[in-house]
Amino acid sequence: MIRKTIIKELKEIFRDGRFKFSALLVIILIAVAIVIGSNQYKNTNKQYEISQNSERNVWENQGAKNPHSAAHFGTYVFKPKNALALLDQGVDKYEGISIFLEAHSRNEAQYSAAGDQTELSRFGELTSDFILLYVIPLLIIIIGYNSFTKEKEGGTYVLLKSQGISNLKLAIAKLIAVYIPVFIICSVLFLTAGIVLSSLSNYSAFSWDKLLSLYLTYLLYYLVFAQIVLLISTSTKRSGISLVSALSFWILSCFIAPKIAANMAEIKYPYPTKQEFITSLEEAKKGGLSGHNPWSKEAKKLEAKLLKEYNVRHVSELPFNFSGYIMQKGEEHEAEVYFKAYGKLKEQFSNQANTYKSIAFISPFLPTRFLSMGIAGTDYESHMSFAEAAEDYRIQTQKFLNDNNMNNSKYGERGYKADASFWKTLPKFNYTAPTLDVILKQQNTNMAVLVLWVFISGLLLFISTKKI
Repeated sequence: MIRKTIIKELKEIFRDGRFKFSALLVIILIAVAIVIGSNQYKNTNKQYEISQNSERNVWENQGAKNPHSAAHFGTYVFKPKNALALLDQGVDKYEGISIFLEAHSRNEAQYSAAGDQTELSRFGELTSDFILLYVIPLLIIIIGYNSFTKEKEGGTYVLLKSQGISNLKLAIAKLIAVYIPVFIICSVLFLTAGIVLSSLSNYSAFSWDKLLSLYLTYLLYYLVFAQIVLLISTSTKRSGISLVSALSFWILSCFIAPKIAANMAEIKYPYPTKQEFITSLEEAKKGGLSGHNPWSKEAKKLEAKLLKEYNVRHVSELPFNFSGYIMQKGEEHEAEVYFKAYGKLKEQFSNQANTYKSIAFISPFLPTRFLSMGIAGTDYESHMSFAEAAEDYRIQTQKFLNDNNMNNSKYGERGYKADASFWKTLPKFNYTAPTLDVILKQQNTNMAVLVLWVFISGLLLFISTKKI
């Protein structure tokens, strides 16, 4: 009986003009979004490779130069585009794509895509994540809002009951019928995305296991919406009331709840302003060693320590250049200052993320949104991972340059220059994105909340069928 009911429901759904129009519109939007996204991905990766190679060539062809001058000359590192950004851009468009690495300073990422857009972009963009998160749940509402109310209004509910089908089996059949069209659309979208991404030249940037995890996340999200829509339909007597109620849930879940969560997190754990952050950094730097001031109190302490350790009377008698040594120690002090300052920002971000997680139960949208960005590698944690890798490389680069100055020049020598071939020996910057295992560990709370939404919405649907 369940199979017959499913077939009957699917026939009605596919005959419905509203569904045909809505499904066609969604498919067209998905096709356009994939084409636009894949072109953006190809162009971004091409620009990334060109910029990376060009910047490396500039670094390697500096000519003979003092290592510390090269440290101030600096170099850029570029953030690679994650393949699954095709399906979820996350915060990528708002975060910078390159970081300038130089001596004595930790710089922020620059040149975000949002900074180059016009005011019209505020009205939204056609992206795959917009369709996945907002449009397809709306399609579920169109399909299922009158699943039970039409039986009550048309008097066919009694006929169905006379065939011997229980309320629970009827609900299961209708749930499967509502879910099948969405399952097909979602499967086609992810399969198409997988084929497109795996056909690109840099296939190594794409991961099928991450794509599968993202696919399963959205299937759970749609299951929650399907169960909630049917729950509303079983609890109301009129299709109009059911539609308004379902749309209200969609608006609350997808638009109002995220805004509430963001405001609560910002109020409870506000970030410092940029001016406050810079001021605190400058104050912290003043209290320590500076590589450019060998006459400071901290520098004199370090000098006395070295003289005693090597049993010499003057720094010129040390087996290395004291200027290069103190320059490196100054870099290490400043790196520690940056590490602590950015650690506080990271802690504040973690507090905000925990706030989101603690109230994620108010909407299935929240855990899905964070899971989607995390798996796609387009969330803020992924950006921080890149920024921290760039900072580690900056610290290693400064040590590489200071060590050359320290070991190959003499104290007081002002004309020392490293050979032109020296710059090529600096290892290249290579960033590896977090693996799926690491991502899922970070997102375990969001996964649990989403599964809880599936369970609770299913349980409520089961209970509501008993009261029909």
